[in-house]
Amino acid sequence: MTFIWSSLLYALLLVPLLFWLYFRAQKRRRDVAARYGSLGIVNDPTKNSIGIRRHIPAFIFLIAITILLVSVARPQAKVSLPKYQGTVILTFDVSGSMAADDLKPTRMEAAKAAASEFVKKQPSNILIGVVAFSDGGITVQPPTSDKAKSLETIYRLVPRRGTSLGNGILVALNTIAVGAGDPPFLKTSSVAPPSTTPTPVPAPTGWYPASAIVLLSDGENNESPDPQSVADVAANLGVRIYTIGIGSPIGATLKVDGFTVHTQLNEALLQNVSTITGGNYYNASNEKDLLRIYRDLVPKLSIKTEQLEVTSLFAGAGIFLFLIAGALSLLWFGRVP
Repeated sequence: MTFIWSSLLYALLLVPLLFWLYFRAQKRRRDVAARYGSLGIVNDPTKNSIGIRRHIPAFIFLIAITILLVSVARPQAKVSLPKYQGTVILTFDVSGSMAADDLKPTRMEAAKAAASEFVKKQPSNILIGVVAFSDGGITVQPPTSDKAKSLETIYRLVPRRGTSLGNGILVALNTIAVGAGDPPFLKTSSVAPPSTTPTPVPAPTGWYPASAIVLLSDGENNESPDPQSVADVAANLGVRIYTIGIGSPIGATLKVDGFTVHTQLNEALLQNVSTITGGNYYNASNEKDLLRIYRDLVPKLSIKTEQLEVTSLFAGAGIFLFLIAGALSLLWFGRVP
């Protein structure tokens, strides 16, 4: 057990003083009874039929004071609580192809609108992080329960350059591990320039079944590492990947860096990534379908050990003992201690 205000535990030094004062008062009472008892002025407590019952309410009273003094220090205990809690990493493809307009007004804006709706509907015990990737991956927003921060991050996303699905997933996994208090398993920092390619090190240390990655992409991958190999890493960590296909199979033509390119949705790759991890693939042909997909993503019930403040339990126990002491004193002696 730990205490938030541990310095207040010094108040417990008053308890021995109270016991000493009580015993001193009892001794004085016995001395007075011994001195004047024979004259009939006071009753001799040693000859009273009440006996040891005389001290029971007072001792309960002193124990109650001790418990209340402990509660003042705000005790905490580790408890295992069942709760709906988890981490969701919104992983955005911000490559140049996300500027295509086969979803109106663009793929990027449609994905941002759907993600914003998802964030607004989440309960406060769901931590939401945001990862953006093009030819590299960066953590834009670490997992947080602050919805305003997540929304601000999403609104700032803009299309950039090439596409590396693998890097995006790796940085999302790294973000989950760091958020859970484990050391990162990427050699480079998760907050890195988009051009930096993070390299995984062997044997990730944690297992995160209460975490999920929501990958929004058109599935056009033109950079290493292989996203399907990275999906194996996610599966070993217990992280499910839900892939959201942004775009249409027909595709759209757009200009990128002065070149005219045709971009279209690669459903097969996104389906494989989700299947490997036990997640699901959704073909979101319009913004309405994206909103439905996000509403369907429900966090799982998990058992989590955490520090819980138990001040109210101590305070309640102390008050309960006060009531018992008072009731016994009134019942036996017609007064409170």
